[in-house]
Amino acid sequence: KSANPQWREQFDFHYFSDRKDMLDIEVWRKDNKKHEELLGMCQVDITALPTKQTNCLELPLEKHPGSLLMLIAVAPCTGVSISDLCVCPLGDPTERQQISQRYCIKNSFRDIKDIGFLQVKVLKAVDLLAADFAGKSDPFCVLELGNDSLQTHTVYKNLNPEWNKVFTFPIKDIHDVLEVTVFDEDGDKPPDFLGKVAIPLLSV
Repeated sequence: KSANPQWREQFDFHYFSDRKDMLDIEVWRKDNKKHEELLGMCQVDITALPTKQTNCLELPLEKHPGSLLMLIAVAPCTGVSISDLCVCPLGDPTERQQISQRYCIKNSFRDIKDIGFLQVKVLKAVDLLAADFAGKSDPFCVLELGNDSLQTHTVYKNLNPEWNKVFTFPIKDIHDVLEVTVFDEDGDKPPDFLGKVAIPLLSV
């Protein structure tokens, strides 16, 4: 019941500099559980923003009244990566030794915020649900930790896809839960849900 809502929420997105992505933002109004209405949208060209500083932007909504006030910071991020199985970041024994030294007991209080990081190898899925009329799916996998999100490529027309990708996340809260969700790519439509698993970090 507000025309001037304040959310004050922060989201982290992993933006790789070789991509030319736009940040798409949509504002929706919800009457009840069944009815939603789009109140407007806007875009931000990430490549045009100065780096290593917080940019305060007031963005008018396209074809609708109102605007959004946002703080966007583009900063180098360490510890986040997507790689192939054959070039796994922790596969190098020298790097593993450096990491063991970094997180040994005597260095525990050197950087309180540096809790550690999680590396996940997404190998394959088996016997997925068929989402299209031909009895196949176009699956991709999304990994979420806290408000960090990374995803695999799409394997088309396959119920037993092999991704063989390695994802590395910095850990911000040891009580976070790793959520792994498989979707079916459906062109311009929202992807179809094929399945999900949740893994608490404390169980690893």
